[in-house]
Amino acid sequence: MGQLEALRESVGAIEARLLAIDEASAGLLAAVPAEHRSSARNFIQYVTIRQTDLRALQSGLFRYGLSSLGRVEGHVLDAIIKVRERLDDVIECHGDARTEAGDPPAPPTWDDAERLLHAHTRALLGPRPAHRHVSIMVTAPASAEADIAWVERLLDAGMNVLRVNTAHEDERAWARICSAARAAAEERHVHLTIAVDLPGPKLRTVMLQEGTRVAKWKPERDELGRVTAPCRVTLGPSSTSEGPGGHLAILPDAIWPALAVGDELAFDDARGKSRRLTIVELGPSSGIGEIRATAYVVPGMRMTLERGGASLGDLTLGEVPARRSRLSLSAGDRFCIVKHGAVPPEGMPAVGCTLDAALASLEVGHRVLFDDGHLEAVAEEVAADHVLVRVTYAAGRTFRLAAEKGINLPDSELTLPLFAEDDERALAFAVHHADVVGASFVRGPDDVRELHRRLAELRADRVGLVLKIETTGAFARLPAILLAALERAPVGVMIARGDLAIESGYERLAELQEEILWLCEAAHIPVIWATQVLDILARTGRPSRAEVSDASMSVRAECVMLNKGPFVAEAVTALDDILRRMEQHQYKKRSLYRRLHLALPVR
Repeated sequence: MGQLEALRESVGAIEARLLAIDEASAGLLAAVPAEHRSSARNFIQYVTIRQTDLRALQSGLFRYGLSSLGRVEGHVLDAIIKVRERLDDVIECHGDARTEAGDPPAPPTWDDAERLLHAHTRALLGPRPAHRHVSIMVTAPASAEADIAWVERLLDAGMNVLRVNTAHEDERAWARICSAARAAAEERHVHLTIAVDLPGPKLRTVMLQEGTRVAKWKPERDELGRVTAPCRVTLGPSSTSEGPGGHLAILPDAIWPALAVGDELAFDDARGKSRRLTIVELGPSSGIGEIRATAYVVPGMRMTLERGGASLGDLTLGEVPARRSRLSLSAGDRFCIVKHGAVPPEGMPAVGCTLDAALASLEVGHRVLFDDGHLEAVAEEVAADHVLVRVTYAAGRTFRLAAEKGINLPDSELTLPLFAEDDERALAFAVHHADVVGASFVRGPDDVRELHRRLAELRADRVGLVLKIETTGAFARLPAILLAALERAPVGVMIARGDLAIESGYERLAELQEEILWLCEAAHIPVIWATQVLDILARTGRPSRAEVSDASMSVRAECVMLNKGPFVAEAVTALDDILRRMEQHQYKKRSLYRRLHLALPVR
């Protein structure tokens, strides 16, 4: 009873203070027109109670199922009086509560719920970060960039979890990232959780025709058109692969041993413009040439090898990379999605897709979305080897669809295997190198149990599991998914807002992410808030106003994920600051009333 009486005393003191401020502000209120006086009075009362940090009182009231005063803005004194009256009733009627034999287990209390959620979060993501309760996850860039220095810089900025995306690179590259991460965390004497995401089904476009084989070698220029950096071209014999920057020129095998640094290749480009490429680096199997004027280059072009102004003979340029083929599409246009090896109807534009099985789920009227929703279409005809679709929306009126762009089928029930060969490789890697495995495109409870079975087979009991909710189908089955998830710990849920927004429509995203947060809180399962958090800041170094507001909403999750970018360290620093501030005002769905440093409007 002592706690209840202490709460009543605190609420009673606030009530007395509000009544006192009413009397003190009588003169101020007299200047307000009668129709606004009640509002002015309530406003003064609100500013008054916000001069005190109410968070401990709010927690105490909530423990007893009473109003936590988190929604009092419009009726301050009335809310305080009603809470005090409820406390009077509880104290008067409170008796001993005995549990009889055979009674059902006691439900979790407010304290139990807090303890369970925090314990599950620590088990999945590691110790609570210093100075805040929300962790920050960062997606690792390519292994060449994600070295120890990069990881240390992100740790210093506030990163707690490093995400490795196995949709790119290979096991050796992933291992280099993980080794750098462990070494950097050990050097800094901090805990760093490593999460490895499985690739999941890659439903992407395939261009059926190769683009034109023409290369554009273009140097960098300033605003006045002056060259600030030459274009660098990888040179080599027929076995050479494409180098950095995507510029490649194959030279005849016979001429390769005769080359030297400083040699020049003189030629007329595809437009008849005279150009010179200077060899600046040379190794046993490849070299680098630099050009300081834009050139359009095609296979079979004649070049003259020069040294010190003297000609050493002519040569013929070999292959150059083909330009990416694209389909230009506008609203109303029709095109086909064809299965592997199939021939599209004559005269009909067409693309392929990486997973033929996905096309089997399409029906007439189903939507097909491409490239993060920049192109939308509807299926009009479903045949054995292709689907005919009609464009209903094209970004920019005419949209150029390229290879390797994502395809979403929001109306279709996909029957794809949970584990492809790439997923098997990534999972085998993850159980030895990661603390957490992220599962993409989880569709229902059977997928969750299959993941549990695979982890058990690999004896990966210590490895946590994050279930990515990316489709409307998964959202519809979320209660069953969460119950299956609770069969094995530790577990968490990622709100993959990018794919979820594409599938559900951007108008519904805010609603869906709210409901996912509520359901996971009810199951005491930690949530990772992901996709495009401070994305513009990470890419450009300058945030948009809207994304700062979006980042502030992420405080209701247990972890926030940032994607890679040249300014991602600055984005982590900014997010750390935003989360620290917002944690003073918000916990899950509850508003927390810390003290506001405002002057009372009473004279």
